[in-house]
Amino acid sequence: MTTTKTASPARRHRQRIGARIASAAAAAKTAPLATAKPYELMCAKLDSDMRRLKQIQSVAKKIDIKRQLLPEYDAWVDGVLESGAGVQDDVLITVMIWRIDTGDFTGGLRIAEYAINHKLALPQRYQRTLGCLIAEEIADAGLRALAEKRLDDSNEQLRYSNALDHAAALTADADMPDEVRAKLEKALGLVYEQLSYNDKALGHLQRALALNPAAGVKKDIERVNRALRNKAAPETAAA
Repeated sequence: MTTTKTASPARRHRQRIGARIASAAAAAKTAPLATAKPYELMCAKLDSDMRRLKQIQSVAKKIDIKRQLLPEYDAWVDGVLESGAGVQDDVLITVMIWRIDTGDFTGGLRIAEYAINHKLALPQRYQRTLGCLIAEEIADAGLRALAEKRLDDSNEQLRYSNALDHAAALTADADMPDEVRAKLEKALGLVYEQLSYNDKALGHLQRALALNPAAGVKKDIERVNRALRNKAAPETAAA
């Protein structure tokens, strides 16, 4: 099995400082980020890693490789975020997407928050807007986890609900197709149902239906409504 070579502490430090200096210079318009040597090196590495990924057909294996590669970008990401420069950085955005792909929602959404605040764009190879991609990728992750019955554990339920809530808050003002927003609302509703927060679940599912009548949530709404009625019945009888 191919193993990932871990960067030395000295190399990570150079990457982190390089990212801060290059981003700050680009923000100050003293030197474009694209011509900065540290950024050129990271782009070259990213190109090499992406070529490696393109040779793999298995989605599961691609995700495993991304998980191995991601630590090599941590120092760069930390330096960029620390700089607060807000300049376009395709390496940073790609790492955000890979983190979400591998289930590192906290790490991915940390970058997403920075990217949205600074109005960064996706690399040209992507057809969607940044907000649309964040909403859809997190929603898809939640819906897959539900379909694969991976949300029986309360910690996982909370992890996914936190990620979905965070994505919804970050993209609340983003323009995207109603179908994508509905997908996010559906995922939120179904995860909240797992947590037995049926009032919240119902609200999200109803919003999903309003946004997209073909969202496939009508039976879910019926089920959640039934659970709410069943819970209210004993309380009414006791009163």
